[in-house]
Amino acid sequence: MLYKLGSTEGRFDTVEPLAFKDFGSFGQLEKDLEDLIAGNILGVLFEDAGLMPIFQERQGQQAADIYALDAIGDLSIFELKRSAAGETAVHQALRYAQDAGQLSHAQLEGRFQEYQGADKDLAKEHQEAFDLDSPLAPHQFNRRQHLVVIGSSADNDLINAVDYWRRQGISIVFLPYRIYELADGCYFEFFALPYDRHRNPADEKGVLFDTNRTYDPDSIWYMVENQRVAAFGDAKHFVKRINVGDTVFFSHRWTGIVAAATVRSQVRPDGSDTLYRDVDFVTPVPQRGTDDPPAMPFGRVREITGRSFYWARTIKVPYLSKDESNRLVEELQRHLSAAS
Repeated sequence: MLYKLGSTEGRFDTVEPLAFKDFGSFGQLEKDLEDLIAGNILGVLFEDAGLMPIFQERQGQQAADIYALDAIGDLSIFELKRSAAGETAVHQALRYAQDAGQLSHAQLEGRFQEYQGADKDLAKEHQEAFDLDSPLAPHQFNRRQHLVVIGSSADNDLINAVDYWRRQGISIVFLPYRIYELADGCYFEFFALPYDRHRNPADEKGVLFDTNRTYDPDSIWYMVENQRVAAFGDAKHFVKRINVGDTVFFSHRWTGIVAAATVRSQVRPDGSDTLYRDVDFVTPVPQRGTDDPPAMPFGRVREITGRSFYWARTIKVPYLSKDESNRLVEELQRHLSAAS
């Protein structure tokens, strides 16, 4: 809930709850809510939860809205409701979860390939996304299902139904949202688990940032030689998620972390397909002429930070605190200096 603070003689002494709305209040479709959640499920709404979206609802298909895997192969099933839906929405979601629980590895892979491309191997992509030592065996996928219902925080019937099934031992949670209309626009409030924990956007942070090697091996040299951190095409918006003062660690696929730098400028365009920020490097800089410049292996990054990362996006979540970033920079400086 959002409250307006009132004060007397400069001291906060009252709170006034603000009215809120849902997606239906703005004529938005349930599909609009689905796309918003699917596009921001990692790095924004679930900063510390590693989830790999593997497919979404298809038109004319009786299915939940979003399906995602975690690092151990469990399947999370998201059912989204833009407006008040009541307990029948939970009954529908339970049926989707039951159906999903019976999907074989081959069926999961078939839907994943429809979503991501016919050449994709689910086990391999999952291994790379979570940096596992080896891919999961087929029987390790979809052993357990977890149901996530997202809806308006004012939908009491829906909340009560979720609470009932939780008491019966079903792995189900309700994540409420609210939309506020304030003077300068609309604001989306979302309560992600656990504890709705989010890093303060004003705090300096460390970000593992992809060099785009999968799509263009020369992207790393564009960034290094121009002293930039950049993203391209449909992923260019990720540059907006880092701020001046943040530390970026350049993550080069199949190799490791090849450099670190401090962000020093606002977002800038380079043509219509690229957004970037200027940076100052704080470690030795890779030199053109090799496909695999000196790098700290991803496994070593995990050891130093004590974190497990989701590697399948331009920004690798979770973010690092300032202290964690400083420690990783020190270790990276030593590693790269010894390797050069």
